[in-house]
Amino acid sequence: MDHKFECKNFDPRQILFCGQCFRWVEDADGFHGIASGKYLRLTKDGDVVTFHDTNEEDAAFWREYFDLDTDYGEIIKALSDDAFLKRACAEKSGIRILRQSPFETLISFIISQNNNIKRITGIISRLCENFGEKTDFGYLFPTPAELKGITAEQLSPLRAGFRAKYIADAVEKVNSGEIDLDELYALDSDTAREKLKTIKGVGDKVADCVLLFAYHKTDVFPRDVWIKRTTAALYPDGLPECIKGREGIAQQYLFDYVRTHPELVTERE
Repeated sequence: MDHKFECKNFDPRQILFCGQCFRWVEDADGFHGIASGKYLRLTKDGDVVTFHDTNEEDAAFWREYFDLDTDYGEIIKALSDDAFLKRACAEKSGIRILRQSPFETLISFIISQNNNIKRITGIISRLCENFGEKTDFGYLFPTPAELKGITAEQLSPLRAGFRAKYIADAVEKVNSGEIDLDELYALDSDTAREKLKTIKGVGDKVADCVLLFAYHKTDVFPRDVWIKRTTAALYPDGLPECIKGREGIAQQYLFDYVRTHPELVTERE
């Protein structure tokens, strides 16, 4: 059955294509994606969002996945104390921070290093097609067990380059229990970041993306090239006080806003 609900501050295009996930597509029938072994077709008409052909259990999963029980209107109101963030929030007000699978998010952001979204999406698609379970609605993201013992050489069909050895190390550490992904939910962000950084190739940026987009630790502030440029140009004396505790959400508004309006930063440099 279809599940319909009214939701403000929800724009699927902004949410799904702002760089926090890589397995969604849009076509004439809406937005299609797979997460945690579940498939969804999503449409939106005005403020009415529809999860198509979902049962009660799956609808509850997607409700959590899209963080629908968080009041983003209140967050936007608080962040709008800063003039530039007010502009970013006004244009990107439909963004929400997804609550994704930790393992998929970890591997996806290892793949994202020094990469663009088209190549990231291609590598992830090949990973799923080569090692994930095939279903009627597409390939699932492979589990740690399905990738157990994988080597960088065996990952060559992905054409992931130097990232293959980092994927293999992450898989090994998760399967051995050296990295307990479930444990990270209960850890503070600093401790969880250091745990993730024991994986080869995982630095602050990748770790913070995992903590934000999988664990919803909104006090982290992932810094890529765009964000470093933005903070240097607009906040040379430090980030505004209004983002405290919401750093990750503010980062995503800033990231997507500046990425679509690069002149706003370059003209100030």
